[in-house]
Amino acid sequence: MTTTPILLIHGIRLSSACWGQVSEELAPGNPVLAIDLPGHGERRDERFTLPGAIETVRAGIDRLGGSALVVGHSLGGFTAMAAAAAHPDQVAGLVVAGATLTSGRPLATPFLLMHRLLSARPDGGKAFSERVFRRVLPPRVAADIARGGIATEVIPEVASALTTFDPLAALRAYPGPVRLINGGHDHFRLGEQRFLRASPDARLLVVPRSGHYLPLTHAALFADLVADFAASRSLVRLAAAGGHTG
Repeated sequence: MTTTPILLIHGIRLSSACWGQVSEELAPGNPVLAIDLPGHGERRDERFTLPGAIETVRAGIDRLGGSALVVGHSLGGFTAMAAAAAHPDQVAGLVVAGATLTSGRPLATPFLLMHRLLSARPDGGKAFSERVFRRVLPPRVAADIARGGIATEVIPEVASALTTFDPLAALRAYPGPVRLINGGHDHFRLGEQRFLRASPDARLLVVPRSGHYLPLTHAALFADLVADFAASRSLVRLAAAGGHTG
């Protein structure tokens, strides 16, 4: 079956390693690439900026042949929306998971508080963060996250970048098909109806009894949702044509 290449974008502090299980679930039928955003994973020595993140997404899509289904979780979801608005001709479709909350200071403040508390620890909060992930995520995923590194130090740069980013405007600027996927208990759901209305071609999927880390706690289910979208005839046709020109 012909499917659309898939690009995976991780959340704040994480890395491409967090997508290990999802990538394995997708890989039998799909070309898949998970990337590290600036300031994360193998790029922790770089500064995070939204233009830099958008360029990282564009370069990843090029590696997949020039058009892809872009899938982002949390920070990755905001980055995916920004990249889709900037390069609609390369984004055949968009999956936004756990990122339907308008950015700005209300979004940034809790992350900055977390950064302050974790940074006060001798190891920068590494051991505490790994312990939390082991409690809330499957063992394999928590181990992958620890292996990829947890970039707590990048939080202020990400918060600064998202403070001035308007995700609703980005969605309005992207003409392609969008899937908004949220866990039923995710606090980032609060604006999902506004996001749904902002996109000209969007559907909302809410998974009960799951939270903000839905793509990582329910990797097989999330991969199935993404794979079904990637295999849809309209998306395959758009990918083959090189995405959108609107």
